[in-house]
Formats: sequence, C-alpha cells, structure tokens
Amino acid sequence: MNPKYLVLGFFGLAAVVFVGKQFISTEQNPHSVQATSGEQGAPLANVIVPELSAVAETGKIAFEANCASCHGVNAAGQDGVAPPLVHKIYEPNHHGDASFLLAVKNGVRAHHWRFGNMPQIKGVEDEEVAQIVVYVRELQRANGIQ
Repeated sequence: MNPKYLVLGFFGLAAVVFVGKQFISTEQNPHSVQATSGEQGAPLANVIVPELSAVAETGKIAFEANCASCHGVNAAGQDGVAPPLVHKIYEPNHHGDASFLLAVKNGVRAHHWRFGNMPQIKGVEDEEVAQIVVYVRELQRANGIQ
C-alpha cells in the first residue's frame, strides 16, 4: 500500500473522529457552566449573608431594584433565568469590578453559562453599580470567594 494513502487515511479518520465527537458528545463545553436545581426560578446557590457595610447595604437595595429579578435574592441566581453572582466564576481576579459596570451598560454575550445573553440595564447610574459591586463582593467573601 502506498504510504501517502496511509497518511491521508490516518488524518482523514482523525478528522472524522474529532468532528463526530463534537456533534455526538453529551459533555458540556468545559468553559460553560450550567447549574441547575431542576425547578424553574429556584436559587442556584446557598448564599451566606454576612453583616454588610453601609455601602453594601445601599448596594443591596440597588441590587434588589435592578438585578434580583434575574440574578435572584442575594445574588443566588435563578434556575432557568440567570446565574448566581456568588460563584467562583465571578471572583475579582476573573471578573473585575469594571466588568459589572460594562455588563450593566452594554449587556453581556453568554460565555460561561447557558442562560442566554444579558441585556443592558438602562437607568442604573455608575455610582449604583459601584455600590452593587461592593454588595456582591461582600457576599462573595462571606462565601469563600476571594
């Protein structure tokens, strides 16, 4: 047999296996997370709520008015709606404080979770977002997310 055909056959088979695995595999993308409890709207995280600073208390009020309808009470997320913000994915060295401001101003294309894209949130001032970030960061620290 011609060695050229063996090499072509090997690479052809490897390509078919690779492409087939992409379409047939039931595994999720390792960079995409789908937390679920099985009940639509159920919290996705058990959040310990610490004693909050004055700024975080103000941020909590702003969060409840602008974010909780999707991200849930105490940023615990909601099954089938939106992810928990008290999650390692949102730790400060991965999603810095500015990313929250950008998310509010511009919306976010889904990239870690399978909840879909986040729309921009109109009418929230930068100062309110900063207070929301303080609230979320205090929740994260109380739950072991540094």
